[in-house]
Amino acid sequence: MAEQNNSIDMLVEKTDLQYMLEFETQIFLDVIHNDGLTLASKGINLDLVLFNIFKVYCDPGNLVLILNATENEEKYFKEKLNDPNVHSVTFQTNIKERLDIYLSGGIIFVTTRILVVDMLKKRLPIEKITGFIVLRAHTILESCQEAFVIRLYRQSNKTGFVKGFSNDVQSFTVGYGHVEKVMRALFVKELYIWPRFHSAVTSSFKKHQPNVIELHIPISEKMKKMQTHLLDLMNLTVKELKRINKNVELQEITVENCLTKKFHKILQAQLDVIWNQLSRRSLQLVADLKILRHIMIVMLHSDAVTFYSLISQYRTMEYAQTATWVLLSPAELLFTQVNSFIFNNNKEFHPDFCPKWEPLLEILRVEVPTQVKKAGIKENTILILCSDYKTCHQLKEVLTNGPHFYLFMKALKNKVPIKTISKTFRVNDKIPERIEIPAEKKVATTRNKKLKTAAKSEESQGSTESESKKEDDDSDMLEDFQNSYLLTMSQTICNVSKDDSNLDESTFTFEPFTQMENMNLTQACQQISEPKVLIQTFKGSDEFINLQNTLENVKPNFIIMFHCSMKAVREIEMYEAHRDKSIPMQVYFLLHADTVEEQSYLTTLRREKEAFEFLIQTKSTMVIPEDQDGKSDQCSALHRDLQSPKKNTREGGKDHVPKKQLIVVDTREFRSQLPALIHKRGIDVEPLTVTIGDYILTPDICVERKSLSDLIGSLKSGRLYQQCTNMSRYYSKPMLLIEFDQNKQFGWQDNFDIQQKLLLLTMHFPKLKVIWSPSPYATAQLFEELKMGKEDPNVEYAAAIGGEQDMDIVQSKYNSNIYDFVQKLPGITSKNIDNLLRKGGSMDAVIEKSEDELKDILGNSTDAQALHSIIHENHKPKEEVEPPKPKDRSGRFKYLKK
Repeated sequence: MAEQNNSIDMLVEKTDLQYMLEFETQIFLDVIHNDGLTLASKGINLDLVLFNIFKVYCDPGNLVLILNATENEEKYFKEKLNDPNVHSVTFQTNIKERLDIYLSGGIIFVTTRILVVDMLKKRLPIEKITGFIVLRAHTILESCQEAFVIRLYRQSNKTGFVKGFSNDVQSFTVGYGHVEKVMRALFVKELYIWPRFHSAVTSSFKKHQPNVIELHIPISEKMKKMQTHLLDLMNLTVKELKRINKNVELQEITVENCLTKKFHKILQAQLDVIWNQLSRRSLQLVADLKILRHIMIVMLHSDAVTFYSLISQYRTMEYAQTATWVLLSPAELLFTQVNSFIFNNNKEFHPDFCPKWEPLLEILRVEVPTQVKKAGIKENTILILCSDYKTCHQLKEVLTNGPHFYLFMKALKNKVPIKTISKTFRVNDKIPERIEIPAEKKVATTRNKKLKTAAKSEESQGSTESESKKEDDDSDMLEDFQNSYLLTMSQTICNVSKDDSNLDESTFTFEPFTQMENMNLTQACQQISEPKVLIQTFKGSDEFINLQNTLENVKPNFIIMFHCSMKAVREIEMYEAHRDKSIPMQVYFLLHADTVEEQSYLTTLRREKEAFEFLIQTKSTMVIPEDQDGKSDQCSALHRDLQSPKKNTREGGKDHVPKKQLIVVDTREFRSQLPALIHKRGIDVEPLTVTIGDYILTPDICVERKSLSDLIGSLKSGRLYQQCTNMSRYYSKPMLLIEFDQNKQFGWQDNFDIQQKLLLLTMHFPKLKVIWSPSPYATAQLFEELKMGKEDPNVEYAAAIGGEQDMDIVQSKYNSNIYDFVQKLPGITSKNIDNLLRKGGSMDAVIEKSEDELKDILGNSTDAQALHSIIHENHKPKEEVEPPKPKDRSGRFKYLKK
């Protein structure tokens, strides 16, 4: 171990490492010298630590594999390293290219499914691997493919390293002993915990504090009242849910947690296990909580017209028949109050502005020009950060067209019944004085049907949709929302009126930059010489890269946090600590104080702090086996569950060790957990591209695995019929494996069409065995029992059959209808059907043959007897004898009416 650390120190000394903060340096030194799992707070990005680790090992003499990296992460590190020793292995990389990449060494980003197959096929020199770096380690479970890779690696390599990283600490608090399970799956013994309140992190950030101006923006009295009504509704719903489910643990379902972004995950963790036990009313209450939370988010993040349109959709008799919250008294107060949100006392259209619009415009008009002039900035860039795509689009429209025109156009699109428009609102010539919009009952009816269908779907399936999808569902706008918009600032004014009616947008114009089609943000910003405004979400297609790349490449002078985000705040702190201080930067933080927005932000901070405290306590009491790192042969986690030796009485009682078993697995099945669990039970797995079946257990047993969703889709499309036909042609014991989750609701009661199709399938294929399995663990055990005492499958036969050429041969030699009929006869197997069709002549000739003649053709007396019996003997079900009828106490027969 000392020699290994010395060689690592030499590598570190030779490497030109990029500057790191004090706590990053400590993380780097801990990780580089020891295998372990490193957990950090969200926003405390470990990309610089990873980058320097990659630089240390980026040499042809090393072979370091990176698991769980996204495409954007891979692209980011490859561009930043800019080294020819950094490679990628994807589905487009053929076998020869993969072998060349493995042998060339360096850093390799590889897809886990490909890596598993290559390791099982011995294409990768496992003993030459320097180590593994696993990102998003919180997703590593015993049955996942990453854990399978690490286990195969540790079985053949006892010297290489394994280093895991994660920024999702709350995932380690779900379930019992989750962090210990992850560490066992990674074969590491060290746990490094780096919360935001760590002394080293706090001291590093204190030295580089950004200049932040926090603006507490009050909401209007109307919004305060509606917020109160919504909180009352959520409180009543939570109380009712707990009242009718007194025996169910629902501690995590509180009004406070309902306001957080992770609410749908909390619901899933709490209710998935007992979802099928909940009553219909309980399911409806859960759906109501999701809807109420969504309404709250729309009220704070969207505009008055959108909020009014959303509430109007729920204020119908049809929706009230399914939902319960609309019948409560706070709901009636909410419905009454919402009209004043967009109409004045004279019933004229005069919607309220979003409370944050005026401070935002004031920052852009007054603060930014003043700071630019004071600091002498030549090219200034303003970055506005939002929580979702819709707010990005909203701010783009408000800045380019003005808030008055934006609200007016929004009302037209949402078909708000406007008759007269307030004079104080018509500051734009494009807004008319009067407008007549006919009410469209058909549209409203359609919306109500959709809401009713969605509520029923929530009850029956218990789906937990993401909030972004929900936000898209309730809107009727058809714009193509983007995660970023770039505007140019053509004129500024330093005088602004506090009155909404005097916000004259024509004196302060923003123009969309329309030349971005073939450019990225960095190139576009370089093309613009005048002041520019970049509106962007906290997260795009990849949370790890989006904001981080923007800060590094765009280098904004001003950052406006339009919405709250714990992760974004810390990313800005990280950027401030590393950036060039010669360029001044100002941060504005807009927050609705004493509102749900502030409470949600504080709840997120509290939950993360509690999660870290839990892990710190767990680490202090954790018992880790000495051999958990897998570097010794005594490691119990590496021992596969082979069958115990049996005493052989014929050989003097010597132990008889069973031979290794083999299962052929289709390469596409390595997306699932089952191959890893099969291998862990001591059965060798042979990856193979097969066209018939998914798992070949024996020369006779072929299994087609289906999840519930796959089963329904295959039955509807007819694909499963063809798959069963092919299995029956080539294997005497075809099986259909249906896997479901025993902890989730399951049943066919409301799906008679699927029941009928499944019944017809079993009738059409009498040899087909249908197996129901509650989990991949149960399936792996079942496969082991099915293989017990049987021969291994023929790999060459499994690879050869079922191809287009093979199918053409079958169809050209035999009539497919006759072939399918004959294979269903007793005694006919995939081994003897060809002989019967070639030597039998015709069915009339087969009927006239004796049992001995059939034996010569089929090659087996048992099969010949079964076929001869079904042809010549009369097979009828035995007549059931009616049991005697029960007697009563008087000794007389008691006749029961049917």
